[in-house]
Amino acid sequence: MNTLYERLGGEAAINLAVDKFYQKVLADERINHFFANLDMKQQIKHQKAFMTYAFGGGNNWNGRSMRQAHQKLVEEKGLTDIHFDAVAEDLVATLVELKIPQELIDEVVQIVGSVSHRNDVLNR
Repeated sequence: MNTLYERLGGEAAINLAVDKFYQKVLADERINHFFANLDMKQQIKHQKAFMTYAFGGGNNWNGRSMRQAHQKLVEEKGLTDIHFDAVAEDLVATLVELKIPQELIDEVVQIVGSVSHRNDVLNR
């Protein structure tokens, strides 16, 4: 069975999806303030690497844990479920725009929207 990464279209598809996703995120007034002082080139590179790993395109992850990566956002900027949901909405909208089949979108949502992932991001 091919990995989700392969079924989504591999590196080219992940690169395109992450680029479009961040266009939506940066235009989204609910969450764009969380990205105001970030090096977006680095953030996009990091997100592409994470998505590649999360969807089965790589065997190891060298970045920080979700909990570590978002801890300051929770403690200092008030990151909550509302913001998590906004990011998820932007991701799904990106995948729909790219005409990704619904069954693959559902798999993506299952991975990135799981309760354990949400709890890690929100430091619960």
